[in-house]
Amino acid sequence: MTIAIPSPFLDHPEYLKHYHWMSRAIALAQQAGAAGEVPVGAVVVSQTDGLLAEATNRRQRDHDPTAHAEIWHSDAAGRASQNWHLEQCTLYVTLEPCPMCSGAIVHSRLGLLVYGADDPKTGSIRTVLNVPDSAASNHRLTVLGGVLEATCRQQLQDWFAQRRQFKDRQR
Repeated sequence: MTIAIPSPFLDHPEYLKHYHWMSRAIALAQQAGAAGEVPVGAVVVSQTDGLLAEATNRRQRDHDPTAHAEIWHSDAAGRASQNWHLEQCTLYVTLEPCPMCSGAIVHSRLGLLVYGADDPKTGSIRTVLNVPDSAASNHRLTVLGGVLEATCRQQLQDWFAQRRQFKDRQR
């Protein structure tokens, strides 16, 4: 899979860091898609310890409606850091989190959320809802959206198009 990088940002260290970790989340999303899951990947990085956790959607495999990549991240990262407060961590996820995942992210006190594609149906960070800035939020989350957005969006669109083609052939 080719990942497009806007040329003005190629040498900026902060962008290169985000590019690196989002690329890893995209690779995980590819694995999830190949396993029949909606292709969403997540990576948690600690400012001090580096990679803490990686996760993909697992709803189909685990028969669990809560098995989103972002939910898995908080469990794995909390265990790895032995702390449920993740304020020194960054979560990279290929798709804007849903309401359930946004709630988990806020409650984990995550330091920074970096996501790829907006979710026009259930996005609960900025697109449909804004859980982090709502009155119900007990934590002000820093968010950076749109990192490798075109690649993340295309990955999802391609996967759903293949699913539709498969279903049409089954009829």
